[in-house]
Amino acid sequence: MTNPIELDWEANPQDYQTDEDGLFVLKKDGTPAKRRGRKLGVKSKGYNLHSETKAKNKVRRSIAKDKRDLVRLEKKITNKRYKAKKKRELANKLDGKKGRVSGNNNIIAQTDLDLLPDYTKEYIKKDKSFIAFEANAGPQTDFLASSENDILYGGAAGGGKSYALLIDAIRYSGHKAHRALLLRRTLNELEELIDISRELYPLAYPGAVYKETKKIWYFPSGAQLKFGYLEKDSDVYQYQGKAFSWIGFDELTQLPNSFPWDYLRSRCRSANPVLKPLCTMRATANPGGVGHAWVKKMYIDKVEPNTTQRVWVQLQSGIKKVITRKFIPAKLSDNPILAEGGEYEAMLLSLGDPILVKRLLEGDWDAVDGAAFPEFDAKIHLIAPFEIPANWERIKGIDYGYRAPSCCLWAAINPEDGTLIIYRELYEKGLTGIKLGQRISEMEAEEYRVISGVLDGASWNQTGTTGPTVGEELTGREGGRHKLRRADKNRVAGKIQLHERLGINQRSSRPKMQFFHNCTNIVEQMNNIPLDPNNKEDVDTKAEDHAYDALRYLVMSRPRMDDRFMRAAQFKKQQYIPFDSKFGY
Repeated sequence: MTNPIELDWEANPQDYQTDEDGLFVLKKDGTPAKRRGRKLGVKSKGYNLHSETKAKNKVRRSIAKDKRDLVRLEKKITNKRYKAKKKRELANKLDGKKGRVSGNNNIIAQTDLDLLPDYTKEYIKKDKSFIAFEANAGPQTDFLASSENDILYGGAAGGGKSYALLIDAIRYSGHKAHRALLLRRTLNELEELIDISRELYPLAYPGAVYKETKKIWYFPSGAQLKFGYLEKDSDVYQYQGKAFSWIGFDELTQLPNSFPWDYLRSRCRSANPVLKPLCTMRATANPGGVGHAWVKKMYIDKVEPNTTQRVWVQLQSGIKKVITRKFIPAKLSDNPILAEGGEYEAMLLSLGDPILVKRLLEGDWDAVDGAAFPEFDAKIHLIAPFEIPANWERIKGIDYGYRAPSCCLWAAINPEDGTLIIYRELYEKGLTGIKLGQRISEMEAEEYRVISGVLDGASWNQTGTTGPTVGEELTGREGGRHKLRRADKNRVAGKIQLHERLGINQRSSRPKMQFFHNCTNIVEQMNNIPLDPNNKEDVDTKAEDHAYDALRYLVMSRPRMDDRFMRAAQFKKQQYIPFDSKFGY
C-alpha cells in the first residue's frame, strides 16, 4: 500500500520547501517540510478587496510613511541644532567673547570634544587652561567610566582616589534633580575634600556656589552636593527620609561595621525618570583600619578585581533584580603626577613597618596590620569539615545582637587530646530572642543530645522593663528551652585564653583549637581583628567582633572533656591489664 504522505508529496510538490537546487527540505523524521505562508503559483487566501478600498489603503500607507519620514527628519534637525549650539558655545569660549567667572569660563567638557574638528581637539589638549580635570589612564579612568551600582576604588595610597570621587559626584550636576552626598568619618576630615572641591567645581560649573554653614554646593542647574559625616552609627539617621541619586564615602575602612553603608543604600534613590536608573554608590579605601575585615569581605573576597559581582534580589512581586558591584584596585604607579620622581614612594618605604608598607604602597588587602592574634595561621588552624563522632562532648557560645549580628558558635572536644573543634556557626542580624532560639534549634536538629552553652550576660539584664529578657526567651518554651548560663565577660582573661588555645599541644603536635574552614565569620575575625590602640591587652571593640565575643565566652566556660569519656578514650589507646585475673578488675 502506498504511503499517503508520499502521494501528497508527489501530487502537490509546490506545497513543500525546496533548496536552491530544487531538492526537498526534509524534517527530522525524513518527511519533506511544508512551506510557510504563500505557496508558489497559488494566489493569497486574503480577502479580494474592492478597487476603491485598495486605493484608500494605499493612500493611508503613503501618509503613514510620510509621517515617519517627517519624525526622522525632525530628530535630525534637532540634533543638528543642538550640535550647532554647542559648537557656537565652544567657539565663543575659544575666542574668549563670553565674560569669565573667576577668570575660568573657557573650560571645555571632555564630552564636547567630539563635536570639534581634529585640529581643534589637538590644540585644546595642548592648552591645559581648557581642561579642569583629566583622568589618569588606568584605574581612575575605569572608575569614572564604570556603570555598576556599587563600586569600591581602593588600594595603595596616592592612587588619585579622592580626586576621582569628587569628580564622579558631579557627573549629573547638569540635571536639576541631581542630589549627591559625599561622606567621611568625621567633620574635620572633610576639610581637604572641600578645599579640593573649591578648586575644581567652579571650573567645571561656572556659577556654582558653596554654602559653608550647610556644607552644600549649589550648581546653576539646581543640582546639589552635600558633604556629611558618620562618626557614630546613629549619625546615619540624619539622612533618614532623604533621597540621593549619588552617595559616596571616602576611606570606607574607617567605618567599624557595615551598618551605616548598608543603611545608606535605602537613601540611594530618585523619583526623576532620568536619574532613577542611574543612582549609584561609590567608595574609596586603603587596606587597614577598623573596618578592613567587612570591606574586604563585601568587595574583595567574593570576585576577582575589576570583575562585576552580581547580587540577585527577589522583589515582593516575585521578579528578580540584580545589584552590580565591583572592586577596582589602585596603586601609586597609577598616579603619574605623584609617582614621578619617586619622592612619595621613598616616603612610604621609610615607614619601617613592612605590613604598613605592603598596604599603603602595594595595596595588599591580605597584609594584616596590628592583628590581635598574629599566631593564627590558616595552614594549621583551619581544617576540612568532617562528621563529629556522637560521643564527643559539645558546647556552644552565644553573643546576642539585633541590629548587629547575633552569633552562636558550636564546639566539640576531641577526647584523644582535648583539642577544641569549632565546627558550626550562626551569624545573622534582626533576630529576636525567640527567633534566635528557634534558629539554634533548627541547626541542632540532628544532634543526638541537648548542647549546653553560655550567653552574653547583658542578655539577662533587666533594663527598666518587666518583660522577659533575651536570656529568658532563649531558655523558655518558645525559644527552645536551651540550657544556657551567664558567660564570663572578662575581656583580657578571655583574650589570653584564646592565645593559649591557638598554641600548639606538645603531646599531639597540633593546635589546641581548630576551626572548620566553612565557619567564615569567626575565621575572618580571628585573622583580621585589630588590637585596641589604647589598650594592647584587648581587641579594638569598634571593629566587628561579634563572632570573636562568642568564641571568647565559649573558651571562658572552661570546656573540657567529661571524665568518663576521657577515661574511655585512654582505655582504647592502651592495652587493659586487669589487676585481679579472676574477677577481671
